[in-house]
Amino acid sequence: MTVAALVLPVFAVILSGWIAGASGYLPRSLSGPLIQFAYNVAMPALVFVTIAEERLEALLEWGFIAAFGGGSLLCFGLVYAAARIWWHRGAGASALIGASAAMTNTGFVALPVLYALYGARGVLAAAVATVLVAVLMFPPLIWLLERDRDMASGRRGFGALIRMTLVNPLIVSTVLGLGWSISGLPLPAPLGDFARIFGDTLTGCALFSIGLGFSLSGLRHDWRATLTLSFVKLAVVPGVAWIVAGLCGLSPFQTLAAVICAGVPTAKTAYVLAGEFGVEHDLVASTVSVTTLLSVVTLLAWLYVLQ
Repeated sequence: MTVAALVLPVFAVILSGWIAGASGYLPRSLSGPLIQFAYNVAMPALVFVTIAEERLEALLEWGFIAAFGGGSLLCFGLVYAAARIWWHRGAGASALIGASAAMTNTGFVALPVLYALYGARGVLAAAVATVLVAVLMFPPLIWLLERDRDMASGRRGFGALIRMTLVNPLIVSTVLGLGWSISGLPLPAPLGDFARIFGDTLTGCALFSIGLGFSLSGLRHDWRATLTLSFVKLAVVPGVAWIVAGLCGLSPFQTLAAVICAGVPTAKTAYVLAGEFGVEHDLVASTVSVTTLLSVVTLLAWLYVLQ
């Protein structure tokens, strides 16, 4: 089966969601509840059962961590510095610009795509990538945003970061799955089947909700800045991950997983933070929209290259 035959059905689900919303067949407001279900129920269930049934040594692939995590963090830092020096933005604005170019939507795009293509091992890679985003990118991003908001002390910013991490469903399900994996106990069949019933709904629910909530109105902003950030997100970040993966001697699958996780659209978390802090909201929104639109082409291109 060709790469196109494998991937095009995934993007056809996103397109179906967009058509349903644009035509009025379903209200766009339904996208929010679908995303909440996928993020808070289906995704954690799939992540838990996948990690719980995996050996611990398979979870700690340091080359993958270096390729995806190191590559993303490097690009975040470079774009942050460029925004500070050439665009003359403040620390908080530069941090969100960096996040727009490097914070990847592993949960809602990479995980369903890799699950559809490779099953459980694809889920495992995307789950590790999601944790890396939370561990490596959230701390500097939140700290810079809080610092730019002239907080009296760093305690509130640190506390907010801790709360965001502790209540994140993907982090919680990953930790629980790791605990079960470390224990060495077999996962009871009823519990595994229960989790898989929810997990099997993830791909259709998450991808359809992305299309349903997508709006072309988000593309109306500074095209030069938006296209620059989109190019970095969809070409440079996965390119760096590919280079580091080669230097680390990763297997073909681990290399592909690292590049796909790095090459999916900008995470909507960046958009949420932009609204929360009132910083670069329009630029982040347009970057999320453009990377979502263009990733249909760029992910296919990366898959062809890596295959």
